[in-house]
Amino acid sequence: MCPIASHLCCEAGDGGSRRNPAVAAFLLSLCLGYLPCLAACPASCLCASDIISCSGRNLSTLPFDLPGYATRLDLSHNGLTVLPADWVPQPFDRLAVLVLSRNAIGQIEPDAFTLTPHLLHLDMSSNRLAVLNESIFRGLGELEVLLLFGNQIIRINPGAFSDLHALQRLYLSGNRLTAFPLELYGGHVGPRNLTFLDLSHNRVSQVPVQSLLSLTAQQQGGIYLQGNPLVCDCALHAMLEYWVWKQYRSLVDFSGDYPCRLSGDGVGQRPNCPGSQPSGSDTFIGADTFLGAGESLRRAEPGEWLRVPCPGLVPPIQGELAAFWLTPRAVLHSSVNDPSGRIMVLPNGTLEIRGALLEDSGTYLCVATRGHRFHPGESPEVSLLIGNSSAASSGGLAHSSGAEHFNTAFTTLASCVVSIILVLLYLYLTPCRCRGGRGGAARGCGGRAILLCSDPRETDSGDRRSNGKRVAFLEPQAEDSNTSGPKTPAGNLAPPTTEGILKNGTRTVGQSLADPAHMAKL
Repeated sequence: MCPIASHLCCEAGDGGSRRNPAVAAFLLSLCLGYLPCLAACPASCLCASDIISCSGRNLSTLPFDLPGYATRLDLSHNGLTVLPADWVPQPFDRLAVLVLSRNAIGQIEPDAFTLTPHLLHLDMSSNRLAVLNESIFRGLGELEVLLLFGNQIIRINPGAFSDLHALQRLYLSGNRLTAFPLELYGGHVGPRNLTFLDLSHNRVSQVPVQSLLSLTAQQQGGIYLQGNPLVCDCALHAMLEYWVWKQYRSLVDFSGDYPCRLSGDGVGQRPNCPGSQPSGSDTFIGADTFLGAGESLRRAEPGEWLRVPCPGLVPPIQGELAAFWLTPRAVLHSSVNDPSGRIMVLPNGTLEIRGALLEDSGTYLCVATRGHRFHPGESPEVSLLIGNSSAASSGGLAHSSGAEHFNTAFTTLASCVVSIILVLLYLYLTPCRCRGGRGGAARGCGGRAILLCSDPRETDSGDRRSNGKRVAFLEPQAEDSNTSGPKTPAGNLAPPTTEGILKNGTRTVGQSLADPAHMAKL
């Protein structure tokens, strides 16, 4: 029973229930355990809102009365040796961060994390874990960051990370691993978006180069291998040179901690690989020395056989070359060629395509040991265009023409809409500026157009809707340029007929502007 509930029950027994029956019923339910108790902060911990810190308390066992409202729990710097399955009495539905670093934990019992289903960050660094068994992290389907560096891990059994679907960052530095955990990538179970893997300072000597080159650029750029006793063969050196060309920070920032001597630095080993620059020189090589220089774009017709040399290699090439070609669909290597396949890598690093198809078009990249820094105008990439280039060009022109037609039609439509709006504004919202004077002539208006407006006195009446503004355009009187007689004044013009009227309100057809009856209406 909770201490708070017991205390309240005792107070109720002393007569508190006589004052308020509702309070007595509530306290009785607390005493019987029908409502969850309000756990207080453990005596060996510090609590601040939803953060609980039990760090550095020399704990050999976990506190049993941990509050369930915690979102961060710190149990680091203690003497814990085992993480049992029932280390918490109730589910921690709100716990997002659990810190168990700097203990002596060597065993994690199955289902130890099933009570923390929403955990996002788990820190178990600097413990004594040696083997990661199957489903050791069961129940952590939402975990994003896992810190296991500074342990004694020598083996990761299959399925150890099968439930960590949301894992993004995994720290395994400073352990005793001898094999690269390739099962972390590309499987149907386990992490689906692992973009950071720290394997530095372990005992890994070989890495699956071809499998690593098949990963995405984000995944490759997040692999840290420094501090391992890697065997610097031609395949590994080719991959590391490619990572330097891609400027992956995991290699650029720690290039001095790799056993291979990369381009531009003077430490480490450099294997003598076919096609690479001789050892002892890190200078640029002219672009005309490279095989395939200036051929970044290759065209071919469907059904052709074509060979694409690996760019950047120094001829002559003697012996089998460790070259990998990253094609749009797979990573190919000469040592694992399929004799019946259409696309293969020859021993000299040349890519051979037998019977090119339209779907073979794309960007191809050659990863090989070149032994020099890349020339500013050099690229290991080659673009292949399979099919009629004129057809592709006409297709592009058709697309461009279609876009141009669409833009023209849209512009025309917008112009029509704007014109209609301007006409409506002119007809119905333009104020009347011309009005007939006493002599019947329009003041301020030329002889070629007369703007007929309603009488201002009609504004207050209900006739304004029917006698609104009217616009009349009159046919100009033909002037004889050959005669030298005086021009006829605009006031002496013949009364305009109905043919020149654009809009005339309620005037009848055939009625002239000088009609007295009509002028009386105006």
